[in-house]
Amino acid sequence: MMKSKKEIYLILHNIRSTHNVGSIFRTADAAGVSKIFLSGYTPSPVDNFGRERKDIAKTALGAEKAIPWQYSKTPNSFIKKLKEEGFSLVAIEQSSCSVDYKKIKIKYPVAILVGNEVKGLSPSLINKCDQVAEIPMKGKKESLNVSVATGIALFRILGI
Repeated sequence: MMKSKKEIYLILHNIRSTHNVGSIFRTADAAGVSKIFLSGYTPSPVDNFGRERKDIAKTALGAEKAIPWQYSKTPNSFIKKLKEEGFSLVAIEQSSCSVDYKKIKIKYPVAILVGNEVKGLSPSLINKCDQVAEIPMKGKKESLNVSVATGIALFRILGI
């Protein structure tokens, strides 16, 4: 089934910090994200025993209950299904094929993929994306915290 409305999904792959996950949920809610897919070792808002994760809830402030989410060991099943449903895929990453995030033109429905705090996204995941957006760095540090980068990219790319 092809999706036609302005749906926005996030895919969080191998995010290690519960605080980053909670913060991304909260920012995603503010940006109008419809669903969040979690994969790899990204912690989910509910543990293996069905209990709420207080460390995620502390930074998400209820957004973890407001946005539907789904977990899978690998993001490949999500990506395949989303592509079949007509989603475009945008990675937020620094790579040789990335373009300035201010120049990204979104084709809806869209799934935005973010990765590990240190290693980012693998080349194989980047290659599955239709576009790769990079936030330019002007200081001495070469990157931003993943939750901060996700917020900046979401609001700019979506024109909020």
